[in-house]
Amino acid sequence: MNALGIPFIVIAGIFLLVVITLCLFGVRRMQLRRALGTADASIFRGGKRWQMGVCRYQESDLEWFRLLSLSPLPHRRMVRSSIVLVGRRAPTESEMTKVPPDVVIVTLDYKGEPVLLAMKFGAYTGLSSWLEAGPVVGIGTWR
Repeated sequence: MNALGIPFIVIAGIFLLVVITLCLFGVRRMQLRRALGTADASIFRGGKRWQMGVCRYQESDLEWFRLLSLSPLPHRRMVRSSIVLVGRRAPTESEMTKVPPDVVIVTLDYKGEPVLLAMKFGAYTGLSSWLEAGPVVGIGTWR
C-alpha cells in the first residue's frame, strides 16, 4: 500500500460510520413518529437546558424520548396518575430561541416536581384530553 492508501481507508471508514449513524437516527425518528399517540415535544426539568424529543402516550404512562439518541427506551417516563396539568403559556423572550417556533409551554406537576413541555397547540390539546380521559384515582385496576 502506498502512503495515501491508509489515510484514505481511515477517512472513508469514518465517513461510512457517520452516514450509517445518521441513517439510524432517521429510522428511529420515523419509527417513533409512526406510532399512535406521539407528538414532538421539548422538555425542561429541574434547571437543565431544553431538550428536543418526542412524547408518546401509553395507557398508563407518558414517555419522552430524546431526539438525538439511538436508544429504543424512553429517557423519561411519567405515570399518568401522578401528572397534574397546571396550565399553558406562551414562551418568554429568553425561551423563544431555545424552543421550536409556534409552540406553547405546558406546565406539568409530576410528583411535586415542575416539568415544562414545549409543544404545538394541537399536541397540547391531545395531552390535556389524554390526562382528562384517565380513570379516576381509586377506581379501576391500573392505578
